[in-house]
Amino acid sequence: HAELAVRNVNRTVGTVLGHEVTMATDGKGLPDDTIDLDFHGTAGQSFGAFLPRGITMTLVGDANDYLAKGLSGGRIIVRAPAESTFDQSTQIIAGNVIAYGATSGEIFLRGLVGERFCVRNSGATAVVEGVGDHGCEYMTGGEALVIGPTGRNFAAGMSGGVVWVLDLAPEHFNASLADAVAVNELDMARIRELLARHVELPGSDVAAALLEDPRLAERMTKIVPRDYARVLAARQDAEKRGASEEEVTDAMMEAARG
Repeated sequence: HAELAVRNVNRTVGTVLGHEVTMATDGKGLPDDTIDLDFHGTAGQSFGAFLPRGITMTLVGDANDYLAKGLSGGRIIVRAPAESTFDQSTQIIAGNVIAYGATSGEIFLRGLVGERFCVRNSGATAVVEGVGDHGCEYMTGGEALVIGPTGRNFAAGMSGGVVWVLDLAPEHFNASLADAVAVNELDMARIRELLARHVELPGSDVAAALLEDPRLAERMTKIVPRDYARVLAARQDAEKRGASEEEVTDAMMEAARG
């Protein structure tokens, strides 16, 4: 564990360390939290880019654009200092294009972020308290929980993964490829799990309040791409029939072709 100062001239913080971990482990990474780094200040662009599994980076302060770009299994947490007197859920904590091209890992952001949050996310899990325009644009996998406002054109070009949004404004949702549906029991179990993590890691009072909200399920909307949902349904049906792995794959490919 180490505590470090960071300034906005420090770009791609953690990337060289991540490279060394990746090389030393043949790309497998390390057990979660093997390396635990606390940063204080304002991070420059691409904080935690390509971070592999085994490295946790907590930033007490704020960050510029491209945070968690290409995240590859690591964990990134951002929150304001404990002595802050403002409402963190109403303030910008990080910039634009967060988790661009991320493949795995976790991101917990206590506050609002800019545009194109989770663009091209293909496998990471992210929790945030509000996003700007074009959130989850071209997302192909992973999951995101947005417990705050969204800007316009949300989920544009989204072809995979799942997103849960609190109090979604219908006029901000782009329904060209995805559907907005009610959450089910499995969704709520995962949402509550992520909220608990958001309380534990960045200390979110917003998440804590939502866990106590009896109307939480009514307020949540699930966004899932239509083609992706069809493929998942085909896999579930094939597995229920006791199909072989090859038959499951064939069923999924057939569903993908429409």
